[in-house]
Amino acid sequence: MKYVKILFAITLVFTMCSAFSFKKNSHKPVYAFGIAASFTDTIVYYTDIQLLDSVHLDKNGFLPKRELYSSQLKNFLEYDMNQPNKTCMIYFSNNKKKIDKEMLKTLDKYKRNKSIRLQKIDSDKFRFTKPEE
Repeated sequence: MKYVKILFAITLVFTMCSAFSFKKNSHKPVYAFGIAASFTDTIVYYTDIQLLDSVHLDKNGFLPKRELYSSQLKNFLEYDMNQPNKTCMIYFSNNKKKIDKEMLKTLDKYKRNKSIRLQKIDSDKFRFTKPEE
C-alpha cells in the first residue's frame, strides 16, 4: 500500500508539471496596425489591423524586432507611395478587442484636429511580414 501511495504521488506531480508546461507552449496570435505621421504634412497614413503570421510576444509582452515592422511601413511609404520623412509607429497586442480599442482611440485623436486628413493603406497594397532571423 505504501508503494501505491508513492506511485500515485509521483504520477500526480508529473501530471501537474506536464499541464503547466503545455500552457507555456500555447501562444496567442499577435495583431498589429501602423500609423505614419509627419510634422510637415497634414496627411496621416494608417494600416488595417493585421494578424502577424507566426509571431509571438516575448515573455515581457513585447513584439520581437518591433522596430523592423515600423521600418517596413516607412520603406513602403517612401519607395512605393513617394511619401518621405514620415514617423512610423506600430501598435500590437495579442488581444483583438484591445487592439481594436487602441486603433479607435488613436485615430480619434487625429480626427479631432480638423486640419489633419486620415488616409487608409489597404491590406492588398501593404502587409507586415515577419523579419528574417
